[in-house]
Amino acid sequence: MSVCAIVPAGGLGTRMGGTVPKQFQNLNGKPILYYTLKALQDSKLISELILVVPKKEYDNACDQWLGKPAIVTKVIVGGLKRQDSVYNGFCEVSPQKSEIVLVHDGVRPFLSHKMIRETINAAREYGAAITAIPVHDTIKRVDASGLVSETVERENLWRVQTPQAFQYKILKEAFKKANSENFYGTDEGTLIEHFGAPIKVIEGSEKNIKITRPEDLELGETYISRT
Repeated sequence: MSVCAIVPAGGLGTRMGGTVPKQFQNLNGKPILYYTLKALQDSKLISELILVVPKKEYDNACDQWLGKPAIVTKVIVGGLKRQDSVYNGFCEVSPQKSEIVLVHDGVRPFLSHKMIRETINAAREYGAAITAIPVHDTIKRVDASGLVSETVERENLWRVQTPQAFQYKILKEAFKKANSENFYGTDEGTLIEHFGAPIKVIEGSEKNIKITRPEDLELGETYISRT
């Protein structure tokens, strides 16, 4: 059975500024999304990939990305929120062909083949797996007025990234429960948690940044220049 990847690239990127959504902005002369899709293609672990884009970018995205690289088999329109976009993509996954569904942010271009492989393998064993890194900074809880209310114990706290991978049937049931209860999570791991299934954590990397602000783009340029 194969692995189908869903790449949500449906955001408008308002924090990045400009008129071009962040996933299509240039990183060292190529769109950020180019590096993300290339990493997934080059891993040789993904059988097909469903790219989810904003409605206004659909026609351009089809021209630019459908079949480029070869694993991009479908381009579809996203929804109002990230969860809606991933669900739209999930509805296009063939349950007969895909044992594992992998979700990865379109604006995380520095994922490694090791992360992809280990997350997929863990999903096969445990049902669900997410990539994350342990928290090392001191964490403060701040009230509505901007004053510190407490210091949060950081032991056993992890910052969640993507890729995240799931057995098809488990993600299907998690979406079904979330949709019936109008529950929204910030990532698919949250949906699995809400569903009540176990989730295996795979250690990611500080380099696996999500490019959402201009300073992230500058850091990405640094990473590219070192390769």
